[in-house]
Amino acid sequence: VKNAQRAMAQILPRLYPEEKPKPGIHPTALIAPDATIGADVSVGAYAHVGSGAHIGERVRIGAFTDVGANCTLAEDVVIHSHVTLYPGVRIGARSIVHSGARLGVEGFGYAWDGTAHRKVPQVGGCVIGADVEIGANVTIDRGSIGDTEIGDDVKIDNLVHIGHNVRVGPHTIIIAQVGISGSTRIGAGVTLAGQVGVAGHLTIGDRATVAAQGGVFGDLEGGITYSGYPARPHREALRAQAALFRLPRLMDRIRALERAIFG
Repeated sequence: VKNAQRAMAQILPRLYPEEKPKPGIHPTALIAPDATIGADVSVGAYAHVGSGAHIGERVRIGAFTDVGANCTLAEDVVIHSHVTLYPGVRIGARSIVHSGARLGVEGFGYAWDGTAHRKVPQVGGCVIGADVEIGANVTIDRGSIGDTEIGDDVKIDNLVHIGHNVRVGPHTIIIAQVGISGSTRIGAGVTLAGQVGVAGHLTIGDRATVAAQGGVFGDLEGGITYSGYPARPHREALRAQAALFRLPRLMDRIRALERAIFG
């Protein structure tokens, strides 16, 4: 085939079909009386669905998962075990949330009043688009005012933290251990490789790529690959790194010249 990876994505689900739980609510699950439960929903052992929650058709909720009050899960959403959805989280159709993820967590907001750090209430929402996959132990904060938004078809690896009021455009890939500070805007089709750190209130343009361990401290134009700390266009970062590697030899030459001149 022309594209082996794409072919495997089509073949492997047929060779190794996923075992789906049968629809039904486990007797140990706790469902609020005013929660709305769609057809063919599966709710695992000791799961909790809070007051006013709306669960769409064919949703799967794993064991020990907590779906908070007024959450909305569209059709065919899969929530694995031990996930926590804080109140008001909205998740689009066919999205997947893996174990240990925490969505809609209070953002990190404090104001110094001269004597102590005073908590700033985080009253916004957390909105997850359709066809999103969120890895294990990911934390996504809700907005302070307004929403944190994850666009359609975004794929988030394990151990990622996304701060309050961040907006991530569709088709973006975020790889393990990335941290994105509050109010940053990530464009469409962006790739953030492992351990990238992004400061707050920045904009990363569409189809930009930041290589592993890149540190983003300013706005980045779209369509360019960046690397380094601070992140800069990749070729420029390579030249800077090469110059740094030459520094010990340059220092040796300077010392030799000093000895030759000054004795």
